[in-house]
Amino acid sequence: MKFITPTVTALACAFATSAFAAQVSFYQLPAGNYPHDVAPAADGTVWYSGQQKGILGRFDPKTGKNEEIPLGPGAAPHGVIVGPDGAPWITEGGQNAIARVDPVTRQVKLFPLPREFAYANLNTATFDKKGILWFTGQAGVHGRVDPANGKVEAWHSPRPGSYGITTTPGGDVWFASLAGDYIGKIDTGTGAVTIVDPPRKRSGPRRIWSDSKGMLWVSFWNAGGIGRYDPATKSWKVWSMPKSTSGTYSVYVDDKDRVWATDWLANAIQRFDPVTETFETFPSDKRGASVRQMLGRPGEAWGGESGNDRLVVVRD
Repeated sequence: MKFITPTVTALACAFATSAFAAQVSFYQLPAGNYPHDVAPAADGTVWYSGQQKGILGRFDPKTGKNEEIPLGPGAAPHGVIVGPDGAPWITEGGQNAIARVDPVTRQVKLFPLPREFAYANLNTATFDKKGILWFTGQAGVHGRVDPANGKVEAWHSPRPGSYGITTTPGGDVWFASLAGDYIGKIDTGTGAVTIVDPPRKRSGPRRIWSDSKGMLWVSFWNAGGIGRYDPATKSWKVWSMPKSTSGTYSVYVDDKDRVWATDWLANAIQRFDPVTETFETFPSDKRGASVRQMLGRPGEAWGGESGNDRLVVVRD
């Protein structure tokens, strides 16, 4: 593994419009790290998937220390989340496996997919309420890993393009299919999927996240904007981005049920308040930020600027 400490001037660039406004900070990583997904940890550090280098990164915003953990030959990690065990779990597309990194020893353990799913193009993962990890693959694959016994199972999704995935407070597992143009509910017993089409064809659901009430928030890559699906009433409501008509990549719902989305055309992070139905825009200070995913912890919303080799956080 490799340790790098950026210079102090590279640690953070922050700005705020007032003393009580949210503050945006940027943290420069080594060139070529290409941070794809991020996962803030309980100890204040942030895990990120360094897709181009084939590493799992661990960044400490307090000290600026950056650690690079090689995941193996040909690694190309996509998603990363922190599991119930406190360890980072990675969808490792390069090795076609789910990877777990021990947070203490940094040992990498791989859970390869079944042979019949040789190139799943792994995307993202979520843990259900029973501690089972569920994952997606853009080749049209969804599956699960039981950490207790290491068993890996996979199924063909109804259509190709399986992408973002989330677990609701009630324990339901849903995923979004970008190329397939739908969201789907997984039967966690059988692996079968119930399809829900978006309110408009060719919307391109990319990422999906549940709020505290079990409402599903979806980013529409093709249509531009965010949608809310109510599983109880089976109804949609959609809000367009303030200016962009496409390019809404990620979606994340924080502990206050505010909705965060990345707006590629505006080169910005958008925060949506479902109560007032208004957006607040946080633009990058560099072109081509390309924030692909967001995740957070109370008071902090994190993303990876894959285009600039930086991490970004909005604090309030």
